[in-house]
Amino acid sequence: PVLVSIGYSTCHWCHVMEEESFEDEEIARYLNENYIAVKVDREERPDIDAIYMTAVQAMTGQGGWPLNVWLTPDRKPFYGGTYFPARDGDRGAATGFLTILGKISAIYHTQNQKVVQSSLMLTELIQKNLATGKGIELPEADVLHNAADLYKDRFDAANGGVKGAPKFPSSLPVRFLLRYHRRTGDTKFLDMADVTLEKMAAGGMYDHVGGGFHRYSTDQEWLVPHFEKMLYDNALLVMAYLEGYQATGKIRFKEVAVDILNYVGREMTSPEGAFYSASDADSLTPEGLREEGYFFTWTPGEIDIVLNKEQARIVKGYYSIGPVPNFEGRYILNTTHTDASVIDKLNMSEDELTSVLAASKKLLYHARKKRPAPLRDDKILTAWNGLMISAYARAGLVLGESMYTDRAEKAARFILNYLFVNNRLFRSFSGGKARYNAYLDDYAFFIAALLDLYETSHDPFWLKTAIQFDDILGDLYEDKINGGFFMTSKDHENLIAREKPNYDGAVPSGNSIAVLNLLRLNELTSRKTYRLRAETALKAFLGASEVNPLAYSEMLLALDFYLDKPKEIIIITPDGEASSADPFVSALRPVFLPNRFLAVAGEGDAAQNLADLIPAVRGKTALEGKTTAYVCENGTCRLPVTDPEAFVRQIRKMD
Repeated sequence: PVLVSIGYSTCHWCHVMEEESFEDEEIARYLNENYIAVKVDREERPDIDAIYMTAVQAMTGQGGWPLNVWLTPDRKPFYGGTYFPARDGDRGAATGFLTILGKISAIYHTQNQKVVQSSLMLTELIQKNLATGKGIELPEADVLHNAADLYKDRFDAANGGVKGAPKFPSSLPVRFLLRYHRRTGDTKFLDMADVTLEKMAAGGMYDHVGGGFHRYSTDQEWLVPHFEKMLYDNALLVMAYLEGYQATGKIRFKEVAVDILNYVGREMTSPEGAFYSASDADSLTPEGLREEGYFFTWTPGEIDIVLNKEQARIVKGYYSIGPVPNFEGRYILNTTHTDASVIDKLNMSEDELTSVLAASKKLLYHARKKRPAPLRDDKILTAWNGLMISAYARAGLVLGESMYTDRAEKAARFILNYLFVNNRLFRSFSGGKARYNAYLDDYAFFIAALLDLYETSHDPFWLKTAIQFDDILGDLYEDKINGGFFMTSKDHENLIAREKPNYDGAVPSGNSIAVLNLLRLNELTSRKTYRLRAETALKAFLGASEVNPLAYSEMLLALDFYLDKPKEIIIITPDGEASSADPFVSALRPVFLPNRFLAVAGEGDAAQNLADLIPAVRGKTALEGKTTAYVCENGTCRLPVTDPEAFVRQIRKMD
């Protein structure tokens, strides 16, 4: 029989089982003598993980990592579970991993017919669960309304997010709420997004010293996290906080986005400009013990050593360093009070507080760097890099900072140089080598990144490359009959099932992003085939008679775009005066306008060449030698304007 153990680098219980069982000589010897043992990184092989997670959930009613599943030699599962203690009685378990290995081996050899029958039944169930049929009709706005009502019912008014614990950033999709408020004008949904963004950034899930967010909160107050940091979480949160800044005007949200980007730039970026995957939750204490969260937490005495007396007083007051530690004898920094109340309590001005906190955070950060750092998973994943490229590109546009655009371009060129070989994308780059065929989310997330790069850099190369990659995706991954995309290409390794990902979780489904890409490409290129493909996919996922919209939180963004009248914004500058577009782009930056495209071109040859890609540009000129903005919907344009204030009035007009 085959034992497949699936995990990932920053999985705490994967490390525990590794140390307790796989590194135990007796268990390792028995395992190698009686099984074919295969270890899988789920982040490099999500296709394998999806299949056998479905199997274990069917067998046990739950799933998680490490995921341990027993297979027949033809890869069909017949038994599985998650973490197993090493021996009988360990951690209160009646039966340990070594005993289970013995029992399963005996059953496999003495009752093989039952094992085979069980594996066949499970395989049929997996194939059924991972398939998606053809939808009945195109979804309408009632899907958005139903989702909004469900989120409203589940909203935690005190803490933000959804009620209960644990709390994941993705459990209440802030970006959907912001769009729904824009669509309906109902301020309740803006308030829900606002409170959630505020509370997440105030809690201990946010790294107040180093920037970036930990993976999720174990409690309902966003206080005690699991301390691993994932690239995808931080990329998605940059986008959420940037949109929150646009929708509310709150500078705090912009600051959080900048802190995340600075953290990624310092600690999660390779010398070549690509982005690493994650950092671990565990780190070493001064005694040499591995403990979760030690690196990120403090004692009052440690703060007193780093800061002067006045700084320490202010930091302790601001970050809730009270009489009772909030995490295993140590303190997770968090802010339970508003800045105004802290200013009043500490008897100081807002500027003084800001200055002291900024200086103190630098001192604490440099002191913390002297501690043994958590392990970092330095593999480079195309999909997750796509998300972070989008985050940097959007920050470059929204914040007007060219360094963010430059970082996005550098990472994108890394993907093109090292992970695009013989006209095919690869999934992972590690040890100087590209590995594994790319999956749907690799293509979808990278195409989205290329579109974001085009809009912030105005370089047609990125749009041409996005079209090229969508052609590959359509040829190798698309379900031409029922709509949507399979996780794997049609020439991928032949597994027992071929998944068509649909549900959005901590990481969006590749199909959700792919549908929005098609809609954006339709607007940019005016090629109706993109829209038709998007409609077929929307039918497949949201067009059934009964659909749970909460399972499709990211696809709701695509549906909102589809049901909107996206604004086509074209800015034409006089020849040789590219910078004259800056006042118009600057006017666009703070406006929450998620459903649109932006094209900027010089008059003459540049505009004519761009028109081959974006037909809406054709015939548009710089009136009277002045930079001119054209705002259109469905191919119908408002009067062209040469005044940025008039331009703002046009883009803010909402039907």
